[in-house]
Amino acid sequence: MRAGEVDFEIQRGARFVLFQYCISIIVLTFRRASDIYFLRQGDSALTRGLPFTLLSLLAGWWGIPWGPIYTIQSVYNNSRGGIDVTHSVLKSLGAGEAAPKA
Repeated sequence: MRAGEVDFEIQRGARFVLFQYCISIIVLTFRRASDIYFLRQGDSALTRGLPFTLLSLLAGWWGIPWGPIYTIQSVYNNSRGGIDVTHSVLKSLGAGEAAPKA
């Protein structure tokens, strides 16, 4: 996509989001973020985040004490449509374009 197309989609309600997931191995618990997804207006963030939510529900609970805590946080954030990082992505894209070429 070109920058103009991204701006147009953002004005229509598109956004950049990431989803969280949690994996536990007995005493170790890992909370990670997915890749960044571009969701156009009308795309379902819940459907896109469902694999990460299911992974957390299956593999996240088992670490003590952080497994249940991180699992609940991940499921909560994913159920709200993921974490909106649109501003950060646009700022990063803008900074990349404005940088002088050497």
